[in-house]
Amino acid sequence: MLVNLLGVPQVPTTEVPVPKISDARRDARRAEILEAARRAFAAKGYQHTSMAEVIAEAGLSTGAVYGYFEGKRELFAAVARTTLSRRSADLEEAAADGDPPAPAEVLEIVLRGVLSEGFELPLLLQLWGEATVDPEMRGVVNMGFKELRNAFRAALTRWFEARPEHAPDGAEAAAEGLLPVLMGIGQGYIFQSAMFDEFDSRAYLDAARRILPR
Repeated sequence: MLVNLLGVPQVPTTEVPVPKISDARRDARRAEILEAARRAFAAKGYQHTSMAEVIAEAGLSTGAVYGYFEGKRELFAAVARTTLSRRSADLEEAAADGDPPAPAEVLEIVLRGVLSEGFELPLLLQLWGEATVDPEMRGVVNMGFKELRNAFRAALTRWFEARPEHAPDGAEAAAEGLLPVLMGIGQGYIFQSAMFDEFDSRAYLDAARRILPR
């Protein structure tokens, strides 16, 4: 038996292991928080939504939410970034049959994917607005749109490779040249859809289809 310095017998103690959360469970919890944040931001907008409201929407403890995100800014950016980053998988899936989508179809696939997740387009305008005055948010926005640009670039390159008559200087050069135009058309769709009640989304996309290479 162990004794301490005073000769008093000591009872060995055993440490109770703290259960660890699996990576899959952590990912699921993070996604759960992001979905709750998306609902909260969609209901009241970024500026008028508090962290307390996001936490209440998630149905979790304050510590549980802050264990994944430092605050509202990080949550808001993560909601947008997660939604946009999934579009790469959408575009790869659309080209899986060997017939890459044309530029106008690439645009529609991305917009349809964003809307199918329930992401409110006005939230993107709010995100861009915050990025103009918040350097940290601007960095996050640039990171998210870098992923989206890469997805567009890859999709356009695949299409130009299949249509070399449209790419006299090579598929990569053609894709790089069209990329900012396609991004601009997409941003125009988001802005007008969010701002103008009379905006005709179908007419807009039909016009894009007529002017883009096909």
